Amino acid sequence: MSDPMSPPMTCTRLYCDDNGDSHFQDFEIDLNSVQYAPPAPALDISASMPASSAFWFRFPKGWSDDAHPSPRRQLFIVLTGRVEGWTSLGDRRVFGPGDRLLMEDTSGPGHGARPIDGEATALVVALD
Repeated sequence: MSDPMSPPMTCTRLYCDDNGDSHFQDFEIDLNSVQYAPPAPALDISASMPASSAFWFRFPKGWSDDAHPSPRRQLFIVLTGRVEGWTSLGDRRVFGPGDRLLMEDTSGPGHGARPIDGEATALVVALD
């Protein structure tokens, strides 16, 4: 059983433009209310994204890198701590627990990152 659309969820996208520069862009993920696991009540669910693997990721305290492209198209979800990321043009954002980042900057100089105030952990889903 499916109900009307639910309010969308916001996600940040990190991508590379035609000049090779990386950028942040916020976008919305459409959700629909779906009875996913009957008889449980309906939940808000997005369309599926084909993925090849998922893995845990830890930034050790003091780790930092000025610039690297994403090794693949991937979804990065912060679990604990905070991670500061910056684009090749110097735009900066801090991502905390529950924040979602769709990483698509697989070419160009990429982005930089570092944990803030100690280590941070994330779940990374490699997308097809």
